[in-house]
Amino acid sequence: MTYLAIIIALFFALNIGGSGAAAAISVAYGSGAIKSQKKALILCGLAIFAGAVIGGSEVVKTIGTGIIPQDLLSVKIVLIILFSAAISLFIANLLGIPLSTSEITVGAVVGVGIAYKALYINNILVIISFWLLVPGSAFVIAIVAGKFIQMVERKFPKLKRPETQRIIAVFVIIIGFFEAFSAGMNNVANAIGPLVGGNIISIEKGIILGGLFTALGVVLLGKHVMETNGKKITRFSLLEGGAISGTGAFLVILSSICGLPVPLTQVTSTAIMGIAAAQKGASVLKKNIISKILKVWIVSPIFSLVISYGLVKVVVDMDIYSLFVLLSVCASTLGVISLLNTIKEEKRVYQENGGGI
Repeated sequence: MTYLAIIIALFFALNIGGSGAAAAISVAYGSGAIKSQKKALILCGLAIFAGAVIGGSEVVKTIGTGIIPQDLLSVKIVLIILFSAAISLFIANLLGIPLSTSEITVGAVVGVGIAYKALYINNILVIISFWLLVPGSAFVIAIVAGKFIQMVERKFPKLKRPETQRIIAVFVIIIGFFEAFSAGMNNVANAIGPLVGGNIISIEKGIILGGLFTALGVVLLGKHVMETNGKKITRFSLLEGGAISGTGAFLVILSSICGLPVPLTQVTSTAIMGIAAAQKGASVLKKNIISKILKVWIVSPIFSLVISYGLVKVVVDMDIYSLFVLLSVCASTLGVISLLNTIKEEKRVYQENGGGI
């Protein structure tokens, strides 16, 4: 069972790499600083591995021991946490959505804590507050930076010359490397933290293995998510790309030093949204792709929480009644959503046919 936990953790790390690629290198790719998709993914993988090995230990400690009591983390519970988080992320990668691995991992750990009525509430509230504060800060910083960049580009048209653009492109690539580095510092802990908390593997070995498999996941699974973040939300110039990457790198590295698992994908995605708002106004936030990303962000931690809670009740406690309740809640939720969609469609048809006029 110990080996199975390690295998699932490494599978999770692969999927973290696939999701982290969008957050870490999509800006350099989307802005045109790196034109080759393959080169962008390889550079991202190298930076993520370096970040995990050099600075990933603090967030590992938080995930492993800062959310629920460490004595709850038996091998079976570690398996449940990792499986719940991994299956949530795998589904998101198949859909090509940049999902926060921090949210689903913390959600899975919290699900176990709820099942055992043992949670470090204050720590959880601090983490959640930073989930809101850090992406919100990125959005505001990006809007201000976007307006400033527009002013500079209008005042200095020479910035558009090819020779100047080549210099700026190098700058954007360097900043993108540091953003990927910050992903390694923060995100690898999501796969390794439960193993370390359960005393299955040491921190030193864990961050090396986790960093290696996360980097591999970037190269193998990162294509679709990178495309989504880099080119489907908005188009941006090289300077705007540098502002996005620089914002993400600074905020996530600072959070990682403090041992806080933060949603890098949200930081980068909200920074991109901020640049888009600076370009075209608030109306750009109504785009379907942005709406889809926001919905997944909200649902993902709850989804992994429910899975981990249900598995604890069924696999560990053998409580079939709790599983029945969870399935009933899921079925009723889907029924309500279907009913609301039906009502909405009926209203649309009614209005198109001139009803009520």
